[in-house]
Amino acid sequence: MKKVNVRITGRVQGVSYRAWTRATAEQMGLTGWVRNEPDGSVFALLCGSDENVAVMIETLWSGPPAAIVDNVEVSEAEAADEARGFKITR
Repeated sequence: MKKVNVRITGRVQGVSYRAWTRATAEQMGLTGWVRNEPDGSVFALLCGSDENVAVMIETLWSGPPAAIVDNVEVSEAEAADEARGFKITR
């Protein structure tokens, strides 16, 4: 199982980016969470197969119709990070 943290920047708040991320991640069988950050970015934990996580990372560049994604930064998540289901936090 692969676990990554992802920070998405651009016009990603106020455009249903978190709800879109949750729905897309659930369709791909991923677990984790997504949240808005005070700096205007969106931050997510993605857990799943290497292939599905890679596809999701590429998909995050699109986002919902009103989003404009400037960057998607990926880093390995801590081994202790656990997730059940896919949640929107904050």
